[in-house]
Amino acid sequence: MGTVDDYLESLDPDDRAVVSHVFDVVREAVPDVEQGMSYGMPALKYRGKALIAVMRTRKHIGVYPFSGRVPEVVAEGLPAAEREALAYDKGTIRFQPDHPLPDDTIRAIVAARVAEIEDPALRKG
Repeated sequence: MGTVDDYLESLDPDDRAVVSHVFDVVREAVPDVEQGMSYGMPALKYRGKALIAVMRTRKHIGVYPFSGRVPEVVAEGLPAAEREALAYDKGTIRFQPDHPLPDDTIRAIVAARVAEIEDPALRKG
């Protein structure tokens, strides 16, 4: 088992279902990801670079796209109502298990991060 799988096994069943779903959507969007670690978090990697981590904290579930730019880019692309409901700051998107991120939002996060990995100049923009 890889590090993401090990992490999922450590979660209680309700949290595991929510966190696992995010990873499943990522794997569908980018089938050639690998499991690994980045910044001490179990993560999925794309082309050897950290793509995304999803972690349960005491207060929320955090999505970490390993980019300070991605949360804002994704939020800007959402309709106003969804953008207002999205809790994010530089490098983190937070949600409650009973209000999970829509699959399209997860795909947008992944697409923005993949674009950065493929074109590092985007990180400076």
